[in-house]
Amino acid sequence: MEKISQKGFFSFLYDCFRWNMQGGVPFQIFRLFLIAGMVFGLYAYSHQARHGLEVTGMSNIVSWGFYISNFTFLVGVAAAAVMLILPAYMFHDPDFHRVVLIGEGLAVGALVMCLSFITVDLGGPLQAWHLIPGIGLFNFPSSILAWDVIVLNGYLLLNALVPLYILYSHYMGRKADERKYRPFVFLSIFWAFSIHMVTAFLYQGLPARPFWNNPLMGPRFLASAFAAGPSLIILVLATIHSFTSFKIEKQVFHKLRLIIVVSAIINLIMLFSEIFKEFYFPTHHSISAMYLFFGLEGHNALVPWIWTSIGCNVVATLILAFNPGDNSPKVLLPACLVLFIAIWMEKGIGLIVPGLIPSPMGEIVDYLPTWVELGVTLGIFCLGITVVSWLIHPALIIEERYDQLTGSAKE
Repeated sequence: MEKISQKGFFSFLYDCFRWNMQGGVPFQIFRLFLIAGMVFGLYAYSHQARHGLEVTGMSNIVSWGFYISNFTFLVGVAAAAVMLILPAYMFHDPDFHRVVLIGEGLAVGALVMCLSFITVDLGGPLQAWHLIPGIGLFNFPSSILAWDVIVLNGYLLLNALVPLYILYSHYMGRKADERKYRPFVFLSIFWAFSIHMVTAFLYQGLPARPFWNNPLMGPRFLASAFAAGPSLIILVLATIHSFTSFKIEKQVFHKLRLIIVVSAIINLIMLFSEIFKEFYFPTHHSISAMYLFFGLEGHNALVPWIWTSIGCNVVATLILAFNPGDNSPKVLLPACLVLFIAIWMEKGIGLIVPGLIPSPMGEIVDYLPTWVELGVTLGIFCLGITVVSWLIHPALIIEERYDQLTGSAKE
């Protein structure tokens, strides 16, 4: 076995890069597909940069579309890392402590995608300078968007630095000093809730948009995030368990399933509460909800979308709650995948587009993303998956070798 290097931080970075260049043929083919997806995304974005946002399906009525829908959903995926951070670092849960770095790697990848979606939604790359504090027109602290930029970048920094310190310590063959990173863990837990609440406030604080101007928006964002995020974590952990030598304890999947079930049930309760409010005594403020669930004036593009989402959400939640396979991967993994997709459908397009329809002038349009938006989105997802793989691959190697080193020391 190759001995862990003792040369220092630059050796650590070099070894991480070298390990990422290794892997079997299927793994390298997978990475080539990701690169191809990113290249196509860059081509689609270059088309948008040349011609402007007119090449997207957005308009002066639906000014937020597929980009912001995915951004909103992925903020929740990033925030869900706290479901591993809290028990692992604060309550010293040994099962979660072994996989918490994987969750934080997923959070970093999700945040990279979030910031990328914000950037492409600006239209062209030259508009990005407006987001830079002290240079652009940041409008802090009056603008909620400015707060969102701060909390997203702050959470990205926390989820990058804490695992980096722990991994570097393990790479050097020593235990990470908890006194050095524990304060930042406390801060990251608070920050995880703040990134999703601030994103919810972007919509909730718009009184002219009654579909969003709902006091349940913030709590529902958290509930759906803590259902979808751990669902994705289970899928990633199952993939790692099946295709690498890093094995995951069954207890981890059991605990994550319980978190998902509780969060998914709370999410459904609040969803049905909102539906009751909209339709028990409909008013003119219910028009957006009518468009989403039943269509308006022949415009019904989202009706099958939202009912499919709700149906899949209910079925997946029931399967995870009753657990007929006793945490069998054949039942658990498809249920997590269906729940993840269902929440993506409902919390993405099903949340953003209806809030903009009808327009203040009563105009109703159907929004569909163009090939440009789909191509850019594909490229950003490939970028995020690449970031996650580059973070997790060397982390698994370091953790396995540290486990062997500490195990040998104990013996």
